[in-house]
Amino acid sequence: MKSIEIKAIDSNDFDIWLPLWKGYQRFYEVDIPESVTIETWARFLDPNEPMHAALAMAGEHSFGLVHSIYHRSTWSTSDYCYLQDLFVAPDARGGGVGRALIEHVYADANRRGVSRVYWLTHETNYTGRRLYDRVGDRSGFIQYRRQVT
Repeated sequence: MKSIEIKAIDSNDFDIWLPLWKGYQRFYEVDIPESVTIETWARFLDPNEPMHAALAMAGEHSFGLVHSIYHRSTWSTSDYCYLQDLFVAPDARGGGVGRALIEHVYADANRRGVSRVYWLTHETNYTGRRLYDRVGDRSGFIQYRRQVT
């Protein structure tokens, strides 16, 4: 594979971002409504929103995406960064794309003076977890949740 460049999305990237976003949804067996996808895209482009997206590019081809959200914390005076979504196209896995996307988020968080980057993954995502065990520390926390609407 050619050299990978990680770039923040811009308004012209929707058509190369969307297939990766759909691939991410297939991986996690979810179907996010189109209206949510459109609103999410708009939030990425709004400079007043704390949501960000980047793509892993090789030439004109996109091989992965990462989404992050900055937020306040009660445990720190600096913000935290939640790496919400990470996806690498199946034919590009194992080539360093996922690591490059995570490192992009780390670098952005460092520029912003953020004290923590964190993320979740499904317990059965064994391939992803092999990478995550090398680039991060497990917190030991277990997530609980409940839909409220």
